[in-house]
Amino acid sequence: MELTRLAPQTGTAFPLRAGQQLVVIDPTGEQVSDFFCVLADDHDEWLSSGRTIDYANSIAVTTGSVLYSNRSTPMATVVEDTCGQHDFLLTPCSQQTFDLLYPEFGGAYHPSCFENLATNMGPLGVDPDRISTTLNIFMNVWVERNGELHIDPPTSVAGDRFVLRADADLLVGLTACSAEKSNNGVCKPIDYRIVD
Repeated sequence: MELTRLAPQTGTAFPLRAGQQLVVIDPTGEQVSDFFCVLADDHDEWLSSGRTIDYANSIAVTTGSVLYSNRSTPMATVVEDTCGQHDFLLTPCSQQTFDLLYPEFGGAYHPSCFENLATNMGPLGVDPDRISTTLNIFMNVWVERNGELHIDPPTSVAGDRFVLRADADLLVGLTACSAEKSNNGVCKPIDYRIVD
């Protein structure tokens, strides 16, 4: 399948069958992509950051990591990761994120990953309230010993890729992240393809 390009600050949603692989590519470097999924036949079973972190005993997600649902079902496995730096702690940016954390925007409308996920997953039957913490591919978040979080520019370079194999039939939401701070000041595109 040819690559599909997500324009900056946009998103998409699609089915991903068990055994298929989702290849996410950063075409220009320093661009985050939010990933979220639910089971195709039960939208009340969704990607769980907490379960995934618990079972791995680590906040790191990389090659070999299994992503679990809120009911402890394996949803996907990371089969390739050329970047090695991703985040599974932070929720997708929303209008409220910009209103509360970025006063420089003055409360004006701002595109957000939550809006892009909700808008694109909605027609597939996924309620916005099901969308929780996303796997933020290529996002560079690190934690101080006192618990303080830092968001630094992504370490990804042009061509870096992150490949997930679906372990169940899924409905997937994917974005080219809308938050300037997460993308070293400039929002850029994301490429992806589905491989049978």
